[in-house]
Amino acid sequence: MANLWAGRFEKGMDDIVAEFNASIGFDKRLYNCDIDGSIAHVTMLSEAGIVTASEKDDIIAGLEGIRKDIASGKLVFTARQEDIHMAIEETLIARIGDAGKKLHTARSRNDQVQVDVRLYFMRETMTILEALVRLENVLLERALQNTDELLVGFTHLQHAQPVTIAFHLMAYFQMFRRDIERLMDARSRANKNPLGAGALGGTTFNINRHRTSELLGFDAPTENAMDSVSDRDYIIEFLSAASISMMHVSRFAEELVYWNSSEFKYISIDDGFCTGSSMMPQKKNPDIAELLRGKVGRVYGDLITLLTVMKGTPMSFNKDFQEDKEPMFDAIDTWKASISILAAMINKTEFRREEIDRHLSSGFLAATDIADSLVRQGIPFREAHEIVGKMVKYCEKKSCDFTDLKREDLIAVDGCFETMSLPDVSMKGCVNARTSFGGTAASEVKRQIEVGAAWLANIH
Repeated sequence: MANLWAGRFEKGMDDIVAEFNASIGFDKRLYNCDIDGSIAHVTMLSEAGIVTASEKDDIIAGLEGIRKDIASGKLVFTARQEDIHMAIEETLIARIGDAGKKLHTARSRNDQVQVDVRLYFMRETMTILEALVRLENVLLERALQNTDELLVGFTHLQHAQPVTIAFHLMAYFQMFRRDIERLMDARSRANKNPLGAGALGGTTFNINRHRTSELLGFDAPTENAMDSVSDRDYIIEFLSAASISMMHVSRFAEELVYWNSSEFKYISIDDGFCTGSSMMPQKKNPDIAELLRGKVGRVYGDLITLLTVMKGTPMSFNKDFQEDKEPMFDAIDTWKASISILAAMINKTEFRREEIDRHLSSGFLAATDIADSLVRQGIPFREAHEIVGKMVKYCEKKSCDFTDLKREDLIAVDGCFETMSLPDVSMKGCVNARTSFGGTAASEVKRQIEVGAAWLANIH
């Protein structure tokens, strides 16, 4: 069969051009959305008196038969059918005859493609939201299990201050919370119905775009027909949100990789998330964490791909826009899988208490607490900072820690210690002293967990 748009042409496409032009190899995953959009469209056409009720019923029955045959693998398409939209319509006409030729009344492929992609977008981003919520629940659960378990806090990958495992996990909870909020925000702008925008300027038929919006679950129709077929902002916004979230995944994965190393030994990643070496029998490699760390690059690439495609395109529809789907599909698949894998891996990772405690005993983690204590005893902060710096030097020379210093040692460092005292420099004491809002104290971390759980329970 000739292409449904071939009336103006004297000859068909060359085979090599047909292959290059076709998108059915990747947009076939839109078939459910395409059929849903067509059913809503023909239902509205029937209600508007543009097609008869009998024609509507025949078209819907034909479309449902096509849906069933695609799902079962009975119906296979070729590059000559160009894209999933044309392939379904062509098959429908072949099966039900003239009634099938009426389906495309008052719409163009331009708005048809957009409604399919937006429907797919709304459905797939909901599954991503659900995956993010599952990840957040895992973080909350692991935080609750570790509210009193200490961990080294780093800056510049140097020992800085003691924290708790729960506190560290809740930092990631906040990152992924923002990812959820960004995605929900993007969904609110994408949830508009372009069906009925036509090629670029609407249609002369008396259609009801609010009705198709209702049938398809969109909030409302898009406002301007030209913008409706030109807009890919919602995909770019999604890709941006996906890139930020995948960066968060990558950061977490990086920490898992070095926490799992022989130098740190903070954690033991479950065997189900590791691989071995083909040569070295002793190896247990954190390959899945490394893959998660690497996956962000392809999502960044998806974002740059579409930004580049869109940057020089005039109004309204351009064939370039066919290049919007593969990056979107890839980012959806990658983001969704990465979040699910990360949640499962965190859930099965064990913290190694003895190794963490060994690290907590080095690095002078109580230094800031001592400086703060000196300030409370009347010494200006900059002077206190210098005094504690000298304490660190003294301890390094003596190969000892703050807890080993006697009164005479302190006075040797600085005369202020003739009257000044040290605070509780135990790691738990340092952690629980930070009661400021957002701090490390157990009571404050428990508050963060409660607030996070309440927020998560209200995600719709």
